[in-house]
Amino acid sequence: MEYLQAVTLGIIEGLTEFLPISSTGHLLIAEPLLGVDARQPQWRVFLFLSQLGAILAVVVYFWRGLWQRVLRPQRAGWKNHVLVKLLAAMLPTVILGAALNDLMELCFENDRTGPPATAAALILGAGAIVYIDRRFRRGDGQSLEDVTLRQAFLIGLMQCLSMWPGVSRAAASIMGGMVLGLTPRVATEFSFHLAIPTMFAAASYRLFKYRSDLTAQSLGLELIGAGTAFVAALLVVAGFMSYVRSRRFTPFAIYRVLLGVGVMIWYLS
Repeated sequence: MEYLQAVTLGIIEGLTEFLPISSTGHLLIAEPLLGVDARQPQWRVFLFLSQLGAILAVVVYFWRGLWQRVLRPQRAGWKNHVLVKLLAAMLPTVILGAALNDLMELCFENDRTGPPATAAALILGAGAIVYIDRRFRRGDGQSLEDVTLRQAFLIGLMQCLSMWPGVSRAAASIMGGMVLGLTPRVATEFSFHLAIPTMFAAASYRLFKYRSDLTAQSLGLELIGAGTAFVAALLVVAGFMSYVRSRRFTPFAIYRVLLGVGVMIWYLS
């Protein structure tokens, strides 16, 4: 039964982590339905290892372009290097994450305050997605090299909104990029690139914090979750990059509203 739970949660993590629909909202509903207590040691570590599996999918999908941008950048100057831009985008997350991490855990891992706050973020975020998609959508013609250092830093600042569960890291960074003048495709690509150091750092920190929960007995369970999250995330990244070239984000906004209502129904029941 635990292995079936691990496969299911790994698929959910991989499918939802990089879409603007909030993996947290899905897990809030999925975990109790599957009979999983996320506060138990093996499941607490499971989430972070499955996130690492999802991150690896992004690395695999973008590895060729990322390798070229790191070693042979198209534009000269340190300000134009992709690693400098990603570092600038990570700074707000690292600073605010370190300062507010314990407070966020206290508020949102609480069964009384977490679900309503997540549901509200899902529904309000849906409205923001529809507005930004209609107001700030631009035609194609940009590349990842067109992202400026200033835009990268501000996208990282907007990404900090995802510390509030239900906002979605992908939604905050993609919509933030569009507000700052990026096309949907470039904003999404930068969001995926930014996910690599951001999520790796966050997952590594949590794994270190809960390192005592890592045991040989639960390692198989956690590796299964990471593996299924990798496969699901790889499919999502490939499909979503194709989707954003010509289609709007409205279906994701509608889905967020439905998910938010589902979280509230689960909470009230």
